Amino acid sequence: MNDLIIVTMPTIPGYRIVETYGLVRGNTVRARHIGRDILALLRNLVGGEVHEYRKLMAEAREQAIDQMCDEARSLGGNAIVSTFSTTAMIGQGMAEILVFGTAVRAEPEG
Repeated sequence: MNDLIIVTMPTIPGYRIVETYGLVRGNTVRARHIGRDILALLRNLVGGEVHEYRKLMAEAREQAIDQMCDEARSLGGNAIVSTFSTTAMIGQGMAEILVFGTAVRAEPEG
């Protein structure tokens, strides 16, 4: 369970940032699976969404986010602002998911 506030904005509505800890990141590299490749090839013939790859990338993204959150917690943060995610192909059939942001301590306003 994720107890951190994660936003793509530099501020958090209803909160004020009281301390900034710096850059935090998480990344993972995933390779395609031959079984998924076969199903994807069949789906390519008839058209439609390739659910197997969507699930693979979603799992990779969650793993990278978890790593980023662990790093923010280890620094004392309870939130991550200015979060960004990127995906890159790094080899034949391999993709890297990278997420990063700024770890902060935020307190409710008022």
